[in-house]
Amino acid sequence: MKTRAAWIDDVYVLTVIMEDISLLLHKEESPIIYWKYKNKHFPTKVEKIIDASTARLIFFEELPMGENLVLKWGEEEIPVYPGSIVRTNWFDKNYSALNTELGALYTKTSTTFSIWAPTATAIKLYLNSIGFLLNRQKNGVWKLKIDGDWHGYSYDYEIIVNGEIKRVNDPYAKAMLANSKKGVVVDFAKTEKIHSNRPKLQQLQDAIIYELHVRDATIQKESGVLNRGKYLGLTEKSTTTSNGFSTALSYIKELGITHVQLLPINDFARVNELNPINEYNWGYDPLYFQVPEGSYASSPKDPISRIMDSKKMIQSFHEEGISVILDVVYNHVFVMEESPFEILVPGYYFRYHADESLSNGTGVGNDLATEREMVRKFIIDTIDFWLNEYNVDGFRFDLMGAMDIETMKQIQERCAKEDVPIMLLGEGWELNTALAADKKATSFQSHQLMGIRFFNDRFRDSLKGNLFDHHDTGYANGNGRFNERMPHLVTGSAIEEYGEPYVSELDQTVNYVECHDNHTLWDRLLITNEQFSDAERKKMHQIATGITLLSQGIPFIHAGQEWFRSKLGDENSYISGDKINQLDWKKREQENENIEFIKTLIALRKKYDVFRLPSKEEVRRRFHILDTPVPVFGFALFGNEEDFSIYINPTKEHYELQLPSSGSWIISVTNDFQREQKEIKGEFTFIGPYELFVLKKSR
Repeated sequence: MKTRAAWIDDVYVLTVIMEDISLLLHKEESPIIYWKYKNKHFPTKVEKIIDASTARLIFFEELPMGENLVLKWGEEEIPVYPGSIVRTNWFDKNYSALNTELGALYTKTSTTFSIWAPTATAIKLYLNSIGFLLNRQKNGVWKLKIDGDWHGYSYDYEIIVNGEIKRVNDPYAKAMLANSKKGVVVDFAKTEKIHSNRPKLQQLQDAIIYELHVRDATIQKESGVLNRGKYLGLTEKSTTTSNGFSTALSYIKELGITHVQLLPINDFARVNELNPINEYNWGYDPLYFQVPEGSYASSPKDPISRIMDSKKMIQSFHEEGISVILDVVYNHVFVMEESPFEILVPGYYFRYHADESLSNGTGVGNDLATEREMVRKFIIDTIDFWLNEYNVDGFRFDLMGAMDIETMKQIQERCAKEDVPIMLLGEGWELNTALAADKKATSFQSHQLMGIRFFNDRFRDSLKGNLFDHHDTGYANGNGRFNERMPHLVTGSAIEEYGEPYVSELDQTVNYVECHDNHTLWDRLLITNEQFSDAERKKMHQIATGITLLSQGIPFIHAGQEWFRSKLGDENSYISGDKINQLDWKKREQENENIEFIKTLIALRKKYDVFRLPSKEEVRRRFHILDTPVPVFGFALFGNEEDFSIYINPTKEHYELQLPSSGSWIISVTNDFQREQKEIKGEFTFIGPYELFVLKKSR
């Protein structure tokens, strides 16, 4: 905050700050605001002396934004700048430019540069280091059309705002020089075109999501990939370990998942794109939201390489019938003060409390004010860009509970225009951000966000224990603890008679027990079940993953979960490097038997629609809780042509079971790999320690 300035804090409110306000209080002349360009005076009067250096003045006409104004008070001339006024509804109403296309708009004969900065007093474009003054348009848009073919040329801006001159990049940049030095003009006709159609599911309820980090997937030498740790590493087909086990793209295809969810691939901080090997990041430190990350590119010095390579990666997934979900971070930026948002329109893009302190519900220093018109426009424009240019299939919203409901609704409306249903899911946690609870896109508001899916932490914690209590246990690792919750969880956490709904409809729950955050399930079991053997812990792991894949809703598994992925106990590995984070393809060889178990569960889910029912009504008609010895849990699903009985034993004991009916039951899948019995005739059988099995009987 400047020590000598007058800030426009509301439509008719000016806050004056200087060393000693008392020196001005006895002046005969009343303070006035002077607009030199129009030779216009705005009378003011002192409303309140706040302290020795601060006074509040009021005035009686709306002031123009982006103009050089001064407060004349006696002999003093104090510069007037827009302050909290930028966070008012008045500002949004008068200066939003919702129908203006922003960014560097390329054609072969000219490029139009357009940027929104209503409080700036001047903006100069530097195109390939040559300066051009931009022209101010209505609503605070600055624009200039420059003839010529400017594809591949770098650009940035020099802006004067609040009396300071700063260089700033375009937040709408579509390409960047290495390490985000400058934006780059792009002719997208010269980049890779994604020719394959989006994979299409009959309904999104059929999805099985696999969470993957681009670098983790192929960085290990044993992956057999040439372009290790790069976008192109996930385009290579038929890659194997030295012993011939499938890896990377081929492995993911064989696993049978429908969607790969990529941790953020837009431009992020903390990794030197020119020498990324010694630095690592998950990607939740966003810099430029419409630019692919350069450290994954085959040639980071070439601004077009990252565009070409990321498109080839998406194309390759599509060719294998796999949809691509982007993990997007529209709740914060890496460093607010360095963000082009804050430089262009200070105080506008971020959320503040009533006392003018910065909101930090995200826990990373700032919260994007998604509820403001031009913040919302930027987010929707960005979604539109990734859909149109990169042909992606979905978006996972990081800390979605910090975003507002109206923005999520408008995102959904935009995505509904696509020919293929677009998957939308996010973290609907309640966060202490400066936004009213009824406006936050949390799971509590799922009834207002039908069609958007929410990560189900109740499901997660019920199966493995409270995330924030390292020694807490759940059903899979705690001898059947929370057995009473199981009907609620496996039916989609939405049916009222089984418990308080977590979401409004069962197609809104994303069921998971492991993701990139916190301990992997295997590392958690090493803590919660320290005295158990590895064999027992593996059985618990199989139970938790198996329930995830057999429950109603959308199942979500973390890459490597199917082979007991470990991060060596690191519960927050966001910058921990490849040794901790890389997918261990040697482990994939060692645990191939368990991978086959997971593949069988996935194939079963995909083949029989009773495991992915579309509505609560259908679940009520087809789901039945079976009579079992506690804490064994069993349930039946009645199909049109076959019935299924699923049993889970979370203990060391053997139990006798009476099946729901007599007949010939086929064991479709079991995690007792030594079990010789493949068919049960009659109505009695047993379940072994930590066993999960699925029985099928044809009608």
